[in-house]
Amino acid sequence: MPGATETNFFHRAGMDDTKIGMSEKDDPADVAKTGFEALMSGEDHVVAGSFKNKVQATMAHVLPDTVTAEMHRGQSEPAPDKR
Repeated sequence: MPGATETNFFHRAGMDDTKIGMSEKDDPADVAKTGFEALMSGEDHVVAGSFKNKVQATMAHVLPDTVTAEMHRGQSEPAPDKR
């Protein structure tokens, strides 16, 4: 379960001007390594990336879906000056 990863995804999706698009993202090589190592060790669930991503994944299991969805909406909205 990678979080925001530094790829062309956000640019291609037209999300350069969103909070998540402008934020620091995880290194794709680190995310891929974590996923590969999990696969090779037989793990069926792993949270890759930064501490921030691990906290968000943990919170998603604790918070109601409506709260998690609102957090995601806030991250993916265009910046106020871009609306």
